Amino acid sequence: MVWAREEPAGGGPLAALAAGVAAAGGAEGAPAVVVASADLPFLDEAAVRGLLARLAEGGADAVLARDAEGRDQPLVGAYLRAPLVRALAEIRAEEGELTGLPLRRLTSRLTLDHLAEEGGAPVSFDCDTWGDLAAARSRIREHGHVLNEWILAAKEELGIDLDVDIRVLLDLARDAAHGVERPAAPLTTFLVGYAAGRAGGGPEAVAEAVRKAAALAERWAAEVPPEPGAGTG
Repeated sequence: MVWAREEPAGGGPLAALAAGVAAAGGAEGAPAVVVASADLPFLDEAAVRGLLARLAEGGADAVLARDAEGRDQPLVGAYLRAPLVRALAEIRAEEGELTGLPLRRLTSRLTLDHLAEEGGAPVSFDCDTWGDLAAARSRIREHGHVLNEWILAAKEELGIDLDVDIRVLLDLARDAAHGVERPAAPLTTFLVGYAAGRAGGGPEAVAEAVRKAAALAERWAAEVPPEPGAGTG
């Protein structure tokens, strides 16, 4: 991965885009360049592939995402490298620098196509304010993705990269909570992780630890009746 920043810092999106293109090889490299701002919580691989596929159809220098209000988003798009580099060079030659210039100075020099967002997927939704961030989190929860988002964030924070079957672990935690006592759920999950780590880690070690704990929870539930009035919800 190559990092780049506009000079001077804070020079605006056009200057930042130019710095990124230069760091990515300038006029040399893949024929297409994907431009995406860093605050797009809903931009995914499918959306990027869609932009590139439309660009490959020909007839345009760039394909931009079009939001629900019908606005094209130049920071969510796929660009042909050659026209993009040429347009940036022309603007720099005319203005001397790119600092503070709006993105329309670039897009006005290119032949544009667009790809409208479908199915309510706001791929061009960006988080510029705390209100935007709250709206994004609310939408993630509405679509049931909050658990996956949390797991990804937790793995990054803990410095681990391990693919596990989330549903299996949730089922285990549920069975432990219902068959033993509710605090048994997080404690059992912790013990499963610890046991898997002692066994060398990896999906196989997790699966084996889950299997043993699930069998124990099943035996325990069969042998120890729940306390009177204890709920299972």
